[in-house]
Amino acid sequence: MSRMLTAACTTAMLLICSTAFAQEGDVAAGEIVFKKCGVCHNVDSDKSKVGPSLQGVIGRQPGSKEGFKYSKAMTDFGAGKTWDDALLTTYLADPRGVVKGTKMAFAGLKDPKDIANVIAYVKTFSTAQ
Repeated sequence: MSRMLTAACTTAMLLICSTAFAQEGDVAAGEIVFKKCGVCHNVDSDKSKVGPSLQGVIGRQPGSKEGFKYSKAMTDFGAGKTWDDALLTTYLADPRGVVKGTKMAFAGLKDPKDIANVIAYVKTFSTAQ
């Protein structure tokens, strides 16, 4: 019984620490990482490029940016969801794996620090944080 309790506590602490890490990013480093995203997305303007503007993306439903034509896969994926740290962390690591059939060709960010940093940067352009 005590081994199970120890394992449960260890798992809980790891989850808490990983969640805290995911929410703590470096904005300046994220600006640099965002250059990979900036090929297709704006964050400092509401204007779409190949991909939708990510200005105000935090708190927005995936696949719902007015004026942008999303794939059916993305609009279906977005139903009932909101972009937040956790969803962005999962999505940015493997966009095509998370949303099968998305038009987004980007393979994803493999370094968890890059993901946390780009989220921190994008948050500076969102009112919902």
